[in-house]
Amino acid sequence: MEYTQEDIKKLVKTSQDAKNNAYCPQSKFRVGSALLCQDGTVIKGVNVENASHGLTICAERTAICKAVSEGHTKFSAIAIASDMKDEFIAPCGACRQVLCEFGADWDVYMTKPDMTYKCMKVGELLPLSFTSKALEEDKI
Repeated sequence: MEYTQEDIKKLVKTSQDAKNNAYCPQSKFRVGSALLCQDGTVIKGVNVENASHGLTICAERTAICKAVSEGHTKFSAIAIASDMKDEFIAPCGACRQVLCEFGADWDVYMTKPDMTYKCMKVGELLPLSFTSKALEEDKI
């Protein structure tokens, strides 16, 4: 799906708005995401913490899980937002791997609260990624 500069602004704004629903009683580190599906649908996600920290789920993975559960598996872009004012929020390693499951050639907009952003392709964020292609390789 082709999208415009106006679409990017809306996606960034949606990710910023989504973080208001983050559940982060331990860290107080709010993260929101907005996932643009290839059919134009936008799915929001937030981080959901757990007292058992390993069970916490990030905003990006929340959006992906919601999208897949609603029948979407082809994506054009995702915007990620936090409250960090001086740094762009970037996906963690686990989120990078999950994003890569759905292709390496789609956009990740890492934002700041002032609505500025940096864009990179999923594959740039996770070079030499492990994908399902490896499962199809000849084995000894």
